[in-house]
Amino acid sequence: MAGTLAACGSSGGDQGSGDSKTVTLVSHDSWAASKGVIAAFEKQSGYKVNVLEDGDAGQAVNKAILTKDNPQGDVFFGVDNTLLSRALDNGLFQPYEAKGSDRIKPEYRADQGKHRVTPVDTGDICVNYDKKYFADHELEPPKSFDDLVKPQYKNLLVTENASASSPGLGFLLGSAAKYGDGGWEGYWKKLKANGVKVVDGWEQAYNEEFSGSAGGKKAKGDRPLVVSYASSPPVEVVYADPKPSTAPTGVAQGTCFRQVEYAGLLSNAKNTKGGKAFLDFLVSERFQEDMPLNMFVYPVREGAQVPPEFLKFGPQAEDPETMDPAKIADHRDQWVKSWTSLVLK
Repeated sequence: MAGTLAACGSSGGDQGSGDSKTVTLVSHDSWAASKGVIAAFEKQSGYKVNVLEDGDAGQAVNKAILTKDNPQGDVFFGVDNTLLSRALDNGLFQPYEAKGSDRIKPEYRADQGKHRVTPVDTGDICVNYDKKYFADHELEPPKSFDDLVKPQYKNLLVTENASASSPGLGFLLGSAAKYGDGGWEGYWKKLKANGVKVVDGWEQAYNEEFSGSAGGKKAKGDRPLVVSYASSPPVEVVYADPKPSTAPTGVAQGTCFRQVEYAGLLSNAKNTKGGKAFLDFLVSERFQEDMPLNMFVYPVREGAQVPPEFLKFGPQAEDPETMDPAKIADHRDQWVKSWTSLVLK
């Protein structure tokens, strides 16, 4: 979700998922967990964890579908509510109700009849802004979708390709939720006329193009507005040396779309027993409380504690746009097709 600067979980080296002592997790590039937490799972379960990262979420889901008959691993993590129906309709997962699922907050549960996916985390896709840029230019940062098409923000925004990137798709769906079936295309025409830049994925947008991130500063990024997450500002505090007292980036609260990420046991997984154990682990209190400062997302488990710096610098959006998963399933592919011809051509 929010791309991280943290180290990934321990790897099983060249052991494949066919090894009954190895459980292989397939994920997008933003997977991260503390080494001690992964080590505790390995010791308790007897399985070695092997992690395969496979690009942005959209790319990773598409590849998992293409390889579902002979999957790369046992568990897939990182399919979100914007892409869930595509994964389910293509038979990507087999049913399994993870132990501890009863502790997941009801609003994040999905596919309750079949239990093919397990909710793992939640966050908000939102436009982030570079505080220094707006202070230096004596310009108020945008607060809403409406603001982003105003002349004073021309050539300032970078977003991700909605056909390949999870945050890019989330931002498109947020605009569709805001302006409706008949209004979102007109909105994107205005955004395009106002100089929105589209890149392939989150890593490029946030860590190369965005002037407010540590990576973007190194890369001399020149876009002070980026589609990222409400939980991105804590990244810029936690990993800074010295740590600032306030985050150098802010969130345009009126541009947010609520995202939920899921994991599932892959159809044709070679190590189903290990995969089930790993899904149980993902909803355990220890993993859920480890997530915020590793993947910069919020836990979905009731009672899971969130670190104070995460709450301070990356609070959840108060009134994010949302959309019924059934509506996303019915319209997503056509909206992406229309968006592609409208914005990229």
